[in-house]
Amino acid sequence: MKVLVNPNQRGNVVLSFIKKIPWEHANIPADYQVGANSGVLFLSLKYHRLKPEYIYERMKSVAPQYMSFKVVLCLVDVDDHQQALRELTKACLFAGFTLFLSWSPEEAGRYIETFKVFELKPPDLIKERVDSDHFSKLSDCLVQVKSVNKTDVVTLVSNFGSFKDIVEASPEELSILPGFGDQKVKRLVDAVNSPFLTDKS
Repeated sequence: MKVLVNPNQRGNVVLSFIKKIPWEHANIPADYQVGANSGVLFLSLKYHRLKPEYIYERMKSVAPQYMSFKVVLCLVDVDDHQQALRELTKACLFAGFTLFLSWSPEEAGRYIETFKVFELKPPDLIKERVDSDHFSKLSDCLVQVKSVNKTDVVTLVSNFGSFKDIVEASPEELSILPGFGDQKVKRLVDAVNSPFLTDKS
């Protein structure tokens, strides 16, 4: 049970933090191979600024080789990172990759170890468990809106009764509820009125 490492990662400080799982260099398409069909591409945002096309070319060439699990593991090592991360998120979404962010080489190493450890584990082992009753499902849905918490869900259900009525509530109706300031109301209204799919054009 070893992590396979592309020779192009020689000198990457992340390797010094892969301590709990053995690793070895191998000629593989990805930077790190954590399963037979699972590959990880490593990207430093500093490097991305110097060579912005690199990661897009790598994703395109590597994608067909790993069907189960494709990851871009991004080391956030610059201060002004918002725009770059937005672009990477969009690129990963369209290319079928999952984007993981690490804020230190040590955290990146732990991610790689974790990917390997969970290689053969079923998805439901790490999937969040949500009770099957109606209120639990409704609560799990609504708390996905930033700043809406479970207390807010109780308030919404107590006042409106159903998800349909919550979604159809006006900003004025929401703003009179306890705990619902202008920002929270705006976030909730924006969330329920935004399209689920963005226009690729």
